[in-house]
Amino acid sequence: MSERRQGHWKRLLQGALCIVGLAAAPAWADYSFVVEPIYSPQKAAEVYKPLIDYLAKASGEKFTLVTPKNYHFYWRDLRGNEKFDFSLDEAHLADYRIARFQFVPLVRTAERQSYTLVTNVDLQGKGLDALVGRKIVCMGAPSLGYALLLGFYPNPIQQPDIESSAASWRDAVEAVFAGEAEAAMIPTWLKDQYPNLSPVKTSVEFAGAAVLASPSVPEAVRAKVAEALLRLDQDPALSNLLLELGISKFVPATADEYKGTESMLKGFYGYQ
Repeated sequence: MSERRQGHWKRLLQGALCIVGLAAAPAWADYSFVVEPIYSPQKAAEVYKPLIDYLAKASGEKFTLVTPKNYHFYWRDLRGNEKFDFSLDEAHLADYRIARFQFVPLVRTAERQSYTLVTNVDLQGKGLDALVGRKIVCMGAPSLGYALLLGFYPNPIQQPDIESSAASWRDAVEAVFAGEAEAAMIPTWLKDQYPNLSPVKTSVEFAGAAVLASPSVPEAVRAKVAEALLRLDQDPALSNLLLELGISKFVPATADEYKGTESMLKGFYGYQ
């Protein structure tokens, strides 16, 4: 075979190998990051965009924020193990993902989480019984606030009128100020911002909300995300996000910190 023809076949072979190599190369991963619906989808997109942008920049990976419409859809997708790569869950839902679907806790908020039932000054100091039959605004089931509120009223014939219409925890506070409800169940850190509301009862504390990774996420990617989140408080551009979420920073998380808290979900539809 002439040298010219050999060169021609060599170039064809190199081109074919290049095409095969491109076809075999893995597609650029796009990791989904789902958050609890403590805001409307539009508000959540606004609140969490700096976090998603930060993770992409810090890790070199691509992330897509998922903002469920409400807790009904969130609970449905969680029970069905809808494919999400990362999640931000409070204690009972984090434990459910860990125990049922082997999600891996990466970090949690440094602050432990509790909820406080607050009321207007007219019912100040009158206790839980004063709210039986009265309207209490809360986020929907099975949010941690809702689950804890049910625990405040274990007697089925002595119940408040729980309205889960709030679009956010701040909306629940505004309903009390507007006279649309006598009380609201809200995160304790948020209660501290409204000294003109009277606390009725504060729940026990739980480990803070956790960022979890699906077992399908490569370990190297998990490590990059965890490292980035542990440094998040050092970025001044993220200060507003931390303030909005009522946290100071993220710290390492372990599964043992959440073990057993999923039991709070037993009374909710679909729990198995």
